[in-house]
Amino acid sequence: MKKIMHIVQSAGGVERYIEMLLKNMDENYEHILVCSYDYSEEFLNSLNIKYRRISMVRELSFSKDLKSIREVRKAIKEYKPDLIYTHSSKGGAIGRIANIGLVKTILYNPHGWAFNMRCGNLKKNIYKYIEKILALFTTKIIVISEFEKESALRNKICKEDKIELIFNGIDIDKYEREKYDFNLKRKDFNIDDDAYVIGMVGRISAQKAPDTFIEVASRVVKQIPKAFFIIVGDGDERKEIEDLIKRKNLENKVLITGWVKNSLEYINLFDLATLFSRWEGFGLAVAEYMESKKPIVASRIDAIPNLIANDCGILVEVDNVEQMTNSIMKIYNDKEFKDNIVENSYKRVKEKFDIKRVALEHKKLIDRII
Repeated sequence: MKKIMHIVQSAGGVERYIEMLLKNMDENYEHILVCSYDYSEEFLNSLNIKYRRISMVRELSFSKDLKSIREVRKAIKEYKPDLIYTHSSKGGAIGRIANIGLVKTILYNPHGWAFNMRCGNLKKNIYKYIEKILALFTTKIIVISEFEKESALRNKICKEDKIELIFNGIDIDKYEREKYDFNLKRKDFNIDDDAYVIGMVGRISAQKAPDTFIEVASRVVKQIPKAFFIIVGDGDERKEIEDLIKRKNLENKVLITGWVKNSLEYINLFDLATLFSRWEGFGLAVAEYMESKKPIVASRIDAIPNLIANDCGILVEVDNVEQMTNSIMKIYNDKEFKDNIVENSYKRVKEKFDIKRVALEHKKLIDRII
């Protein structure tokens, strides 16, 4: 049995990706997860695999990162995996540095390149330089969208033969099984049955643009008095967003759920789903919206257009509040248009973005390189 060690810092979308992947991988693999304390023991126990939580933080910190590298290196020596699979920028950096001189085969999945974030040129160049150096210690870099691959080649992170494109996916079978058992009701959150619920799923951070979501909400509610808004997630900017909600007098119109175990159950409450990201490696939430048969308004940025074809939703420019508001109103007022994009997106996600295909492609890659 081949032993695979996954190393990851960030939770959120990456957490859902790992959960779906592990539960659909071949049983001939033994998985070990080395992760940050962002991962709850309840979640880890549900995976039924060996795991170790270590101190690993999102921000750059020489002393904290050095400690993380030592702890990860210790875990690698103890478990002696056949292959290491690192996830996201921070987990990828710590895992690959910790592994130098140890395990021969190592994979890296950035889940969205850090140098594509909205930040200064100096920071972008530092991220690029780090990725180029660490690529030398990587067997294969797995990218989850065409945009990620093009971005890696354009920035000369590595040669093309080191890149493996495996489009992201969601657990469609699991959703189909569980959707009949969803227990959440609007009344559980004091939401009127006739409210028009607009939601987003994602970390409350600059990337996912929750501030833009609230700005759009303040405009939409003037045109749809019964509108209600849900943010499914949590994050480092929650306090700022709560303050913005108060300034916009939307306290009775917005619900922030915090981290939830099953985002699909909350998506089921939506009438319309949004993802206004400022940068995005894939946009796992969009695939979940498609599977849940929700009309979508999303940013025309990075990998999102890879998911949403022209007839599967409405794409809008980043931070264009007027365009976002008008797109929501278009869906609200045009039932035929809404039904059409919902049907098209549902067909597309089932055909192209199933986690079973993702797991099979991983198996083929792993068997080829070990």
